[in-house]
Amino acid sequence: MQASLLYQSENILAEGPYWHVARQSFFWVDIDGKCFHEYQWPQGKTKRWELDYRASFISESHDNDKLILALQGAIASFDLQTGKLDRLLELEKEITNNRTNDGGCDSQGRLWIGTMDRQCSPGKGSLYCIDSHFHLQKKLSNISVSNGIVWSPDGKKMYYTDSPTQQVQSFLFDEQTGNMEFEKIAITVDRQSGSPDGMCMDEEGMLWIAQWGGFGVYRWNPLTGKMLDKIEVPAPQVSSCAFGGENMDQLFITTARENMSEEEIHKFPLSGNVFIAQPGVKGIPVHKFGKRK
Repeated sequence: MQASLLYQSENILAEGPYWHVARQSFFWVDIDGKCFHEYQWPQGKTKRWELDYRASFISESHDNDKLILALQGAIASFDLQTGKLDRLLELEKEITNNRTNDGGCDSQGRLWIGTMDRQCSPGKGSLYCIDSHFHLQKKLSNISVSNGIVWSPDGKKMYYTDSPTQQVQSFLFDEQTGNMEFEKIAITVDRQSGSPDGMCMDEEGMLWIAQWGGFGVYRWNPLTGKMLDKIEVPAPQVSSCAFGGENMDQLFITTARENMSEEEIHKFPLSGNVFIAQPGVKGIPVHKFGKRK
């Protein structure tokens, strides 16, 4: 299956795709471009917001209609009506060469967010959990490139990857407490097909993994570790993916042109754009930050 070009954004590092149900829109960030975008589905109208910071992740808050952004050095809320950005919590502000990366919200509204060194130096990052009262807890340390935090449809397993390891880890997850216990290495990705980056979950419990350097999004069975399918993308650096659309049957895919030479961009001119595919299976809704009203 081939992905189709959705929008020619030409981002440096497109990441963090998020389906906003109320607005029927896909959001995504350009981390190094210091901005984020909204694509209204299916009309195709787009909007771009400029930021003073690198943003890596987008979610929503249960407490209001604002977005939640993970920024370099902080977690913040963003008002789409006024454009006002409010910093809610400092996060590794003192580690000036670190930034946030991928994240997700669990069923209880806790925000999980990873950090990494901007030059991808090994072991400089961590994985944090933030509850609705903004209590911060470090869950993992010695992380290099924190990515792909998703939960099984029943919420009892959490899948996570530190990309350079080429592995997706499975953790037994307690929804009530947020405690996680390592279960096993669920998936090992061959380097020839790229490194595991952003992930999302379908309703059958299968993982869709954007594979950086692998020209595609791959469908994996995390119970058996077997690769099941691939959506081909005409760009090498495939960074993340998210289900959305009215029926949750569209797969939105982000890519990057970070560190590509002029020759490489000439060879793969669609790098940094966003793509769409209809893989024949529906995704599961993602959760918002904070307690439900």
